[in-house]
Formats: sequence, structure tokens, C-alpha cells
Amino acid sequence: MAVPTERFVAHPLVVRITHWINAFAMVCMIASGWAIYNASPIFPFRFPVWATVGGWLGGSIAWHFAAMWLLCANGLVYLTYGLLSRHLQHQLLPVSPRDVARDALLALRFRLPHEAGRYNAVQRALYLFVLLLGVLLVASGLSIWKPVQFSWLTSLFGGYDFARRVHFCAMAGIVGFVVVHLALVMLVPRTLLPMFTGRAKRHAPTHPDTQQEHRA
Repeated sequence: MAVPTERFVAHPLVVRITHWINAFAMVCMIASGWAIYNASPIFPFRFPVWATVGGWLGGSIAWHFAAMWLLCANGLVYLTYGLLSRHLQHQLLPVSPRDVARDALLALRFRLPHEAGRYNAVQRALYLFVLLLGVLLVASGLSIWKPVQFSWLTSLFGGYDFARRVHFCAMAGIVGFVVVHLALVMLVPRTLLPMFTGRAKRHAPTHPDTQQEHRA
């Protein structure tokens, strides 16, 4: 007997819009940030020109700040909606090291079940981690952008040069998150369409009378 299914709203409209704006802004920020890094590298390597935007240092800085303001505005919309609607609480909490370890082992064995519209413990931990990285990215970015006006913040990071390293590492963490995120989408491609349509399928709840008929 076929298992009955139903369509439901897996991702509200606000979440979908902010998700794709965030994706666009992050790509612009990363690519322009790599171009800015190339102008004065702090490590013995440079990023390929094809992976950067801006064309020159001034243009890359303009791209970087434009994407930054878009990302900040979009983030405020998402956080406001997430807090007022309790979306963040429902999707990202609770999370515990034990649950993360359990789901990570299941994922490595390709046995982690996926339920549309709900994050497993690994996803919750990753999203919380990337939110913290975002805060670190903004704080270190401000200390680099205005080292005189935000001298206290720059000092908190151990000086301008170390703040650049913190900013770079936070950015690398964001890139790592994006890589993992895309890998998970490739492993479970059915999760992509609901981010456009908002709707997904799930097993329909069985009515008690129906359960009794099945048992009979």
C-alpha cells in the first residue's frame, strides 16, 4: 500500500528571499575580498584573478562595501523575522554535542535521514557556527576599515595586522561552510527545489480510525 503524502510549507517566503540574497552577497564579498587580499597578501599565496571581482583595488573595495551593506541589511531582516516568528528557535535549537556526534557518524555512513523543513543536529551546529563567524567577520572588518575610529576594537584583536588574519580566517570558515552546504545539497538534491518553491512533501499523518482499519 502506498504511503500517503502531503505538501507543506518547508521554507517561508521571507526565509527563501533572504537566503538567495545572502548567497549573492556572500559570493560578491568573498570574491572582492580575495581581490583586496591579493593587493597586500598576508600569506605566501594569492587567489586566481578569475575568482575575484572588481578589476582593481578601488573597484574591489567598492564591491566589498556594497555587498557588505546588502548582507547586513538582509541579515537584519532575517534575524528580525527569525526572532519574532521563533523560526530560529524552532530550526536551530536545541543542539547538543552528543546529538551532533551521532548525526555526524550517521552522515559519514550515508545513513542520516532527512526530513524536509527540519535541520539535523549537524546542520544546526553548522548554522550556529556560521552565525558566530559572521559576527567575528563584521567585528574584525570594522577594526580593519576604521582602525582609528574603532581603535578599541582593533586593540581587542591584537592590532591591525592580527585583525586582518582574524578576518581572513573567519572568511575561510564561511567558505568552508559554503563548500559543506553545497556538498550536502549534492548528496540530497531534493532539498534544493523547496528553496525556490517553499513547499515539500512529507508523510501525511494517519488518522486513528485509519490505523485501526489497517490493524484489522
